[in-house]
Amino acid sequence: MSCDNMKQNLQNCTCTYMSCSKRGKCCECISYHLSMRQLPACCFPPEVERTYDRSFEKFIECQSK
Repeated sequence: MSCDNMKQNLQNCTCTYMSCSKRGKCCECISYHLSMRQLPACCFPPEVERTYDRSFEKFIECQSK
């Protein structure tokens, strides 16, 4: 799938998994993570994103602090 906003998306992408085929393709990224019952990296602060725990539970924990 092509993405008209890919260049801008890549500049704003906070995911540290550099070999991901979905980097810059936000629609694919969100769809993938939701299918895994997760949220994408951009929903987490950097110190949490680096743990690769993208669970809903971790998101709630981060937002509750």
